[in-house]
Parts: sequence; C-alpha cells; structure tokens
Amino acid sequence: MTNAHTWTHRALALIEADYCRSADTHLIALPLPAWQALGIDLYLKDESTHPTGSLKHRLARSLFLYALCNGWLNEGTTVVEASSGSTAVSEAYFARLLGLPFVAVMPRNTSQEKIDQIAFYEGQCHFVDSAGEVYAAAQDIAQARGGHYMDQFTYAERATDWRGNNNIAQSIFDQMARERFPIPHWIVAGAGTGGTSATIGRYLRFLGHPTALCVPDPEGSVFARYHRERDASATAPGSRIEGIGRPRVEPSFIPTLIDHMIEVTDADSVAAMHSLCGLLGRRVGPSTGTNLVAMLALAQGMKDRGESGSIVSLLCDSGERYLKTYFDTTWAQARFGDTSTARERLQQQLLAL
Repeated sequence: MTNAHTWTHRALALIEADYCRSADTHLIALPLPAWQALGIDLYLKDESTHPTGSLKHRLARSLFLYALCNGWLNEGTTVVEASSGSTAVSEAYFARLLGLPFVAVMPRNTSQEKIDQIAFYEGQCHFVDSAGEVYAAAQDIAQARGGHYMDQFTYAERATDWRGNNNIAQSIFDQMARERFPIPHWIVAGAGTGGTSATIGRYLRFLGHPTALCVPDPEGSVFARYHRERDASATAPGSRIEGIGRPRVEPSFIPTLIDHMIEVTDADSVAAMHSLCGLLGRRVGPSTGTNLVAMLALAQGMKDRGESGSIVSLLCDSGERYLKTYFDTTWAQARFGDTSTARERLQQQLLAL
C-alpha cells in the first residue's frame, strides 16, 4: 500500500469517526393548531444542530468523501470552494479535521458571522464582488496553489447516496414513521446547488413514495425560470436570500426531479423568518423563511381541495449567523424595505385564516 493510500484510509476513518460522534437532527412539529384541526401537519427538520450549524454539513461531508475516494485529495492538498458561506464553513471544519489548508471564495456581502466561523476552523477567505465571480476565482486559486476545487455546484447531486445510507430523505421518513400522516404529502427544500432536492427527489422515486417535491425559489434566482423553460443558458441577477438561489443554472440542479416550484419575494422570506422566530422562540436563517412561505402556500392549496396530510421542510441554519444583517433592522430595511405588511399576512396564514 502506498503512502498516499495510507493517508486516504486514515482521512476516511477520521470522517467516519466524526460521523459516529454526531447524532441525527431533530424533526420539529410546528405548533399550528388551526392547521392541525384541518388535518394538515407541518414539520421542520432542524439542520442547524449539525456540528457546523447548517444543512451544508451533510453536503460537505459527502463532498470530502467523494473527493477522497476519487483520489482528488492527498496529504497537504489545498481545498478550495466557491460558496455563499455555509458550505464553506462546513468544508473548513472537515479540512481542519484532515489537516488540509482551506480557501473559501465568497461574495463580499457574506455575513460576518460565517466569515468568522471559517476563520475559527483555520480557513482563509477570498472575496469577490458578486456571486457570479466565485467560480472562476476558485478555479484560479486551486490551480495557482496546486490544490483541488471542490465545486459543490457540480458535484452536490452525485456525492450523496440518494438510495439511502442515512441521507436526509431517509432520515425524514424514519422520523415521520409514528406521526399522524407518516408519508408526507409534500417535502419542501430550497436550492442553492440543487443537491438536496436531487437527493430527496431520487429517494422518493426509488422507494415509490407518492410524496411530491416542491422547491421554493427566492426573488432574483434563475432556477424557477429554468424549471419552466428548460433553458440551461438562462441567467438572473442572483438571490439576496443568502444560501439559496443562483444567478446561473447549476449542474447539480435537476429540474425533472421537482414537481412544483414557488417563487418567493424577499419581503415574504424575511417576514416569514421573523414569524417563525416567534413561533419557535429562537432565531432561524432567511432561507428557512423562504421554505415556510412555500409550506403555507401548499397547505392553503390542500385546504382548498379538502386534502389532509403532512408537509415537511428544512430549518436550514440558525439566525445567529445573521445578527448583523437580516436581524439588523437598519440593514434589512435598507435592503428589503418595509416588510410589516408581509409579516401581517404571514401571521394570518399561520392561523389558517
């Protein structure tokens, strides 16, 4: 066995040992008695409880395992990623675990809390002016340093085993087993790379579940347009809801796996974020607000059709990462304007009115 193989086996063992130390994430039943009385139950899978605080911990682990098994990472390899923040935080964690240098390429407007977390895990940050510039910059840095560009936007849909093996879809169904409606009517998952929606969509088809998959798309993202038109060359300004939506069609976004998309305004995403904070008694991130908007729209449709069942979505990350941005009144109002009307409407929807 070569020294390279020995290092790879050791690296894989370190990641698996780290996984064995980690518990599964909670499934939270939202306390919405009016909807429950109508026979509609809403749930959030709390991905903020991962060691690195977000849904992207699953992706980062899969990407590292995929890269190691492909022989793309070796002892001393500099790992480079293009990210809006959360994936970079999680990849920095795994890079430190393996003793590898890490560089995150991110837009300048990434939340300071995420930047600080990357630094905590001994990663470096390289900033670009817009989300569309991250790809080329990451490739250039990887080439200059003789490193490896992880490229989550290409490999997210294939790095995770969609047939099961403790992926997020399997976890949702295991945790729903004793609920009133154990097979969800809908699963709602936002898309940044498209990897999570691809994993869930494939798992649903593989096991023959009747569950439909909905992807909410924030204002300024290209994904909803691509889902409608199938034009892979389409572009958009880019999302202002950190972590989801993209200015270009990403290779990991698979539209044929998605049953329905809902376009969500920024005002509604931010309003729903705040409404959910009041409902749960703790802060959540803005992409979770986007998910809640879609959940309520789907619930309303079920109500109108006289249907009953469950809707499951994801609590993507904690709001503690956005204290200086989305939770700063001055910052949020300058960026999104007055969201009070949207908040009032969301409160009515939570009451099933």
